[in-house]
Amino acid sequence: MARLADYFVLVAFGPHPRGSGEGQGQILQRFPEKDWEDNPFPQGIELFCQPSGWQLCPERNPPTFFVAVLTDINSERHYCACLTFWEPVEPTQEELCARDAAERDEEADEGGPGALPPPTPSPPGQLFAPKTLVLVSRLDHVEVFRNSLGLIYTIHVEGLNVGLENVVGNLLTCVIPLAGGSQRTISLGAGDRQVIQTPLTDSLPISRCSVALLFRQLGITNVLSLFCAALTEHKVLFLSRSYQRLSDACRGLLALLFPLRYSFTYVPILPAQLLEVLSTPTPFIIGVNAAFQAEAQELLDVIVADLDGGTVTVPECVHIPPLPEPLQSQTHSILSMVLDPELELADLAFPPPTTSISSLKMQDKELRAVFLRLFAQLLQGYRWCLHMVRIHPEPVIRFHKAAFLGQRGLVEDDFLMKVLEGMAFAGFVSERGVPYRPTDLFDELVAHEVARMRADENHPQRVLRHVKELAEQLYKNENPYPAVAMHKVQRPGEASHLRRAPRPFPRLDEGMVQWIVDQATAKMQGAPPAVKAEKRTTVPSGPPMTAIVERSGGLHGNSARRLEVVRNCISYVFEGKMLEAKKLLPAVLRALKGRAARRCLAQELHLHVQQNRAVLDHQQFDFVVRMMNCCLQDCTSLDEHGIAAALLPLVTAFCRKLSPGVTQFAYSCVQEHVVWSTPQFWEAMFYGDVQTHIRALYLEPAEDRDSFSVGEAPVQEDERSALDVASEQRRLWPTLSREKQQELVQKEESTVFSQAIHYANRMSYLLLPLDSSKSRLLRERAGLGELESASNSLVTNSMAGSVAESYDTESGFEDAETCDVAGAVVRFINRFVDKVCTESGVTSDHLKGLHVMVPDIVQMHIETLEAVHRESKRLPPIQKPKLLRPRLLPGEECVLDGLRVYLLPDGREEGAGGPGGGPALLPAEGAVFLTTYRVIFTGMPTDPLVGEQVVVRSFPVAALTKEKRVSVQTPVDQLLQDGLQLRSCTFQLLKMAFDEEVGSDSAELFRKQLHKLRYPPDIRGTFALSLGSAHTPGRPPRANKDKGPSFRTLSRNLVKNAKKTIGRQYVTRKKYNPPSWEHRGQPPPEDQEDEISVSEELEPSTLTPSSALKPSDRMTMSSLVERACCRDYQRLGLGTLSSSLSRAKSEPFRISPVNRMYAICRSYPGLLIVPQSVQDNALQRVSRCYRQNRFPVVCWRSGRSKAVLLRSGGLHGKGVVGLFKAQNAPSPGQSQADSSSLEQEKYLQAVVSSMPRYADASGRNTLSGFSSAHMGSHVPSPRARVTTLSNPMAASASRRTAPRGKWGSVRASGRSGGLSTDVGSRLAGVGPPQANGAPPEPGFLRPQRAALYIIGDKAQLKGVRPDPLQQWELVPIEVFEARQVKASFKKLLKACVPGCPATEPSPASFLRSLEDSEWLIQIHKLLQVSVLVVELLDSGSSVLVSLEDGWDITTQVVSLVQLLSDPFYRTLEGFRLLVEKEWLSFGHRFSHRGAHTLAGQSSGFTPVFLQFLDCVHQIHLQFPMEFEFSPFYLKFLGYHHVSRRFRTFLLDSDYERIELGLLYEEKGDRRAPQACRSVWEYVERLSKRTPVFYNYMYAPEDAEVLRPYSNVSNLKVWDFYTEETLAEGPPYDWELAQGPPEPPEEERPDGGAPQSRRRVVWPCYDSRPRAQPDAISRLLEEMQRLETELGRPPERWKDAWDRVKAAQRLEGRPDGRGTPSSLLVSSVPHHRRSLGVYLQEGPVGSTLSLSLDSDQSSGSTASSSRQAARRSTSTLYSQFQTAESENRSYEGTLYKKGAFMKPWKARWFVLDKTKHQLRYYDHRADTECKGVIDLAEVEAVAPGTPAMGAPKTVDEKAFFDVKTTRRVYNFCAQDVPSAQQWVDQIQSCLSDA
Repeated sequence: MARLADYFVLVAFGPHPRGSGEGQGQILQRFPEKDWEDNPFPQGIELFCQPSGWQLCPERNPPTFFVAVLTDINSERHYCACLTFWEPVEPTQEELCARDAAERDEEADEGGPGALPPPTPSPPGQLFAPKTLVLVSRLDHVEVFRNSLGLIYTIHVEGLNVGLENVVGNLLTCVIPLAGGSQRTISLGAGDRQVIQTPLTDSLPISRCSVALLFRQLGITNVLSLFCAALTEHKVLFLSRSYQRLSDACRGLLALLFPLRYSFTYVPILPAQLLEVLSTPTPFIIGVNAAFQAEAQELLDVIVADLDGGTVTVPECVHIPPLPEPLQSQTHSILSMVLDPELELADLAFPPPTTSISSLKMQDKELRAVFLRLFAQLLQGYRWCLHMVRIHPEPVIRFHKAAFLGQRGLVEDDFLMKVLEGMAFAGFVSERGVPYRPTDLFDELVAHEVARMRADENHPQRVLRHVKELAEQLYKNENPYPAVAMHKVQRPGEASHLRRAPRPFPRLDEGMVQWIVDQATAKMQGAPPAVKAEKRTTVPSGPPMTAIVERSGGLHGNSARRLEVVRNCISYVFEGKMLEAKKLLPAVLRALKGRAARRCLAQELHLHVQQNRAVLDHQQFDFVVRMMNCCLQDCTSLDEHGIAAALLPLVTAFCRKLSPGVTQFAYSCVQEHVVWSTPQFWEAMFYGDVQTHIRALYLEPAEDRDSFSVGEAPVQEDERSALDVASEQRRLWPTLSREKQQELVQKEESTVFSQAIHYANRMSYLLLPLDSSKSRLLRERAGLGELESASNSLVTNSMAGSVAESYDTESGFEDAETCDVAGAVVRFINRFVDKVCTESGVTSDHLKGLHVMVPDIVQMHIETLEAVHRESKRLPPIQKPKLLRPRLLPGEECVLDGLRVYLLPDGREEGAGGPGGGPALLPAEGAVFLTTYRVIFTGMPTDPLVGEQVVVRSFPVAALTKEKRVSVQTPVDQLLQDGLQLRSCTFQLLKMAFDEEVGSDSAELFRKQLHKLRYPPDIRGTFALSLGSAHTPGRPPRANKDKGPSFRTLSRNLVKNAKKTIGRQYVTRKKYNPPSWEHRGQPPPEDQEDEISVSEELEPSTLTPSSALKPSDRMTMSSLVERACCRDYQRLGLGTLSSSLSRAKSEPFRISPVNRMYAICRSYPGLLIVPQSVQDNALQRVSRCYRQNRFPVVCWRSGRSKAVLLRSGGLHGKGVVGLFKAQNAPSPGQSQADSSSLEQEKYLQAVVSSMPRYADASGRNTLSGFSSAHMGSHVPSPRARVTTLSNPMAASASRRTAPRGKWGSVRASGRSGGLSTDVGSRLAGVGPPQANGAPPEPGFLRPQRAALYIIGDKAQLKGVRPDPLQQWELVPIEVFEARQVKASFKKLLKACVPGCPATEPSPASFLRSLEDSEWLIQIHKLLQVSVLVVELLDSGSSVLVSLEDGWDITTQVVSLVQLLSDPFYRTLEGFRLLVEKEWLSFGHRFSHRGAHTLAGQSSGFTPVFLQFLDCVHQIHLQFPMEFEFSPFYLKFLGYHHVSRRFRTFLLDSDYERIELGLLYEEKGDRRAPQACRSVWEYVERLSKRTPVFYNYMYAPEDAEVLRPYSNVSNLKVWDFYTEETLAEGPPYDWELAQGPPEPPEEERPDGGAPQSRRRVVWPCYDSRPRAQPDAISRLLEEMQRLETELGRPPERWKDAWDRVKAAQRLEGRPDGRGTPSSLLVSSVPHHRRSLGVYLQEGPVGSTLSLSLDSDQSSGSTASSSRQAARRSTSTLYSQFQTAESENRSYEGTLYKKGAFMKPWKARWFVLDKTKHQLRYYDHRADTECKGVIDLAEVEAVAPGTPAMGAPKTVDEKAFFDVKTTRRVYNFCAQDVPSAQQWVDQIQSCLSDA
């Protein structure tokens, strides 16, 4: 029984002591005056009566009622029911009150009557003050309180004839039962009657309608997120204008949390004065009046629910974890069914008439039922994870969180994790974990209804029925007697508050009230306590746990087979069948990724321990340890699946004898796992073991057989669980005698104590490293000492392989730590012992004893370990496979010999046996070698079942782009080892784990050497230059005196002259390095005294070429003439180098030697093509306007339209002034600037006028034929192009890479009107209409084309003026910058070679990362611009490409344009010329972009040239017949332009190559013929030997201009980025890949019989082109082989191929058997634009398949057709003769009898003496041979007899038989003579043989 009300208080308004505007509450009276003993008077009631503050009011408000909740220090809740009404303020009363209060209240200020605040200027002057009646109770009966206070107010207002003292006295003495479902009628003695019903069970919360109201106000999603927020301990704040609603909402939220209890701050109504409580750091649920919303908004981590507005605001920094799926969605849908039942019927065609909507109270219970079900599903099976640590004197229970999460399959779930760690759940365990207690609805639900809930999941109606049933029970709990609720309480009349009250609320007589209270108390004491005895039972445990979602692990689906493998392997190990075990081990290690297999392993090993087989030999020990390590490596620190727990007893059992008296246990080898240093793991293990032992204490001795079960072994069903035992013991406890009780308590305590000692030992085993000097373990676990929390920091640190830890080796840091290993372990164990012993009630004496023991235990163990460590060092090392030495190139030397490493998978799935099939070649075990040229790994797969394949992965040192240390697990022993990850720009990745035998110093040495080789301090240190050079890099070379001046001296001369020329002019001036050199930060050349520098202005006079060149200069000239550029200029007819005076003036362009000394532009070639009319001395001035002095020069001329392509650097700000300047930008050096810009204008004018069709600028420069229709035929419609090609990647304001201060940028006064549309429309060949809408004037011709288009950077050409004469026009485009190429390439590398296996491998993830890299978008950009330029050139306009510094994107575009426009560059020789001219001579900065030296290290690798090759590859794919070279050639260049094997791609310009003496020496001294210095020379040599660079489909059309598609959808990822050959490393170093010089046939059986031996070709292992060469290569190889066999000198493949092609062209014409439209010769021109390339003419869309179809019907020779692979070998001979007829010695028709039971058939027989065979065909014209009789097998030819079914008309003598070793053939000729003829012919053939 309990009091209904504890206190009745009267609180009134009082002035604020400090005289501020607000008042404060004053307690006028309280009853009883002295506190109850069991329940002191709560403080601060005055604040809670008026939460918004005490204020006077100008009008009389109606009375209000609400219930506030106060929580006391014991977290008991007090309900304060407050009824407030207003009374007029009368000064006298005010003073009286003040005086009264002063006397009565000890705490009030002794300040006398306080003055009223200055009255507000309200006209009537009458103010009203609030007064509050407060009822304080520990029971929550809101309605009773409302009625009781209402009654007191009614008596006062209505002046009823009832003593208020009586009523208050009765109220305070009313006693009601707490629970049990009884009902009680009470009356307060004013003729009233109230019925109070108590709930059936006390534990279920009472919600009335609060939950339903909460859902109505906020909606489902919001309430769910508030629910999750409250459970995961976030701060929740409710806002509303109504106090009653606030308290209802808070009550509703708490009711939803049942069975958990909210244990943090809970204040449904917070007074204004206490708002700072909101900034408390602890979680809370608080309600605040909406008036204080502004204060709430300043809080950063509070979730605000606005009840009036229906919103929930979650701050950004707060993450509320949602419920685990599928519970979240299921709960959501059930809630909507309860709240909105019509939703289900809304779509019905014939909805039922009306659905009955539950009453609000019932709906409330239904909503609660949904959440009750949710908790039952979430916590299902929780009792199986309870550990009974103590039973007497009080139960101590712990919850095994990790096991619960693991078995529910929710380890990753954020929500459940947080709930289980929360305070509410801890309360739940201590309250509900007790095994013997009263049960309630939740216990029943979680134990018995789970199966039903599972079954109902997919049946909404059944779920709803269940919810309704639960709701009924909840409702019945709150209202056990629904019918009897009859109240009779007087209420005040309508608007009674407005009537003038007769008097203020009276003072009550304290004495009288006290007397009533005392009497009642006396009566109570006499009466016996009417306590209803609680019914206590054993709490049901329910079914064992299941996962919330059955996650069928796709990878480990076939687990039975895996478990079988694990069991077999273990039994092999223990039976000593080591070879068998070794074969199974990789499969076992793979299987152990699965949970079931790990459990199985623990169980199997446990059985062996039980059978006393724990002492192992070395090999067995090794296997067992390996498997345990593999098991443990996937355990998280919490060990959710109990694997570490199951292995813990085993690691202390298995051992091996090292020497007499020294035994090594398995625990010393499995320490490197994070789980051992996690306190939570040890606690759970400890409590589990304690439970087992305590259970054993109470079981009968008979049942004691399994007391020492494995730590977590599930208890058998037939035995009683620990909880059952505990429940039984708790039931008996009161019946036991005092002594017996003491004895049991003591027994339990000593059990716990002995376990604590046992665990102190176990922990020291697993925490003290075997070799205390090797404290890597401890460094990773620096946490041992400080590990308060179970943070996962351990895992992250070890994985991240933090950089710091690799430096510790030298810092002497280790020694400092070793001495403290023991200390750290002791501290860790002590902290553990403290925690578990205090929790499990070990006495303090015992605890002290433990603290003394721990250091001794640790010390003792350290001593044991020293002996073990000493002995284990003496064990013979395990036999490792011997290292395979890599093959090296001539001249390549090994720098570091093999370091043993494991090569791990790099994220590409093929090598690791991914879904694409194939064996798991990786991880492989072998060694890494470092040579002067490459980093090479060679080894074997660790999985012995893969076979003996050698795995090679290598890349050039120069290609290394990123090297990082990683910490990885070795694939065999699963130990954490230091590793390295090396990434190369040739798309190889070496992710290696060093073997234990590799010391950290060796690994460090490897890194340092690698770095030294990758970034040599000087370019001379690179492999290409240091290879085979006799002289040391520092010394000048010997000059060969006898042969006149060698090329080496020449090049030196050249440079000296250049230096002289330049050096003379400015002695006084400060030296100024050209930007390109500054940019590279190159160390200055050795000869410091005349460092090369360029002055700002050279006097023009010094630069005019003298007609009389000095002899050395002439030599220089001649060598310059031999350069690629010059050869190409002469081919294009762009001028010759005849004497400068007698030059034919008719030629528009000339070759100018103005730059032969590299004085004008350091990065240009020595000879340049300039307009005839421009003098050399003007060029110097023009060059100043352009970046890096790269002024416009001609690089190609169209043979057809005579348009020229020019290239230059971007414009300087300074130079644009005259030509393009904005009018208002005066520059300081006006005259000079003007002069040079005028020169520039003149220069462009000269370019324009040197084009034949624009020679006169008189306005006749129309492109006559250039109508829009013509355009249309040229450009396919989807590509009507506007010139401004915007770039999605480049921010429009992007600056150049490194703007030089003094160049500035082009500033513009304003955009020129409509420039871009103008250019765009003109390009499209359509003119914009005139402004006034009239047609364009004929005089000002629109469709005309400008003579010259200047393609420039959008940023550079801003605000430029178009040329008035419209002779040139600017096309601003947006291009990407070098740094974007760099960034994009980095991402591309990551996409193609991820580095670590993807979490969920799918093609989509590769494509997504490919798209993110934006690499294809850049390729698209380049092709788009190039096609635009090609169009312009083709239509007869010249184009100047003037982008960035003129050496990256300009080079790409210019080269692509030439490749597309000129078929010559699509040949092998032409492509070489193109690269030499545009890339090497015109100064693409290979060394800078490839970061070749130490200086370039910071700038990183920028693959501009690779991007160009990728573009060529894309064009090659679209036009496979237009290129003489194969795709392999492009890959070869892509690989070797970064490999630094050849000198070709070193340095940044011809100037630098000359200076280093590289350019001309090749012809001078051939000292080292064995090593190709130049990549071209190498390609040439190789091409003679093998057709690998040749494209058999090459069949060019003359003057074909290619226009490839450039959309990203048309682009393919280049296989150079993705393919891999692990058999021999990258196939681009031909000598290494090939073995012997000529390409070998791997498995050739002797005797040349048809090959039957099959060979598996693995996608990422073998080089496919070599394993399965295409038919033509195969035939060419075969020919060479046969010729060698026949003793002929094998002819070169090219000659053979050319002959076959010639024969192909001749043959087929006279036969009339269709045109031989083979792949080589095409008679139908439009069939050949294959693969989606749009056509010039003819039907669109025809593809290669057409020509292939016609091919099959034609009689083309085997060598050239696709069928070569299918034909018999005999066709090989057809390559020696031009016509097939010569192979037929004799032919004719014969009847042949088929095999057994088959009829006779007439066939066309051919006797072939050359091939020594008899062939037959269906008919004469048939080319498909139907069969062959080999004459070598014929034994005899004899006359035959007619067999059944033979032709009737034929003479008998026309039959003959041919007998072979296999069978007899029956033939029949048409007549006797022809039969005789056949027999003779065959006989003669046989005798010849």
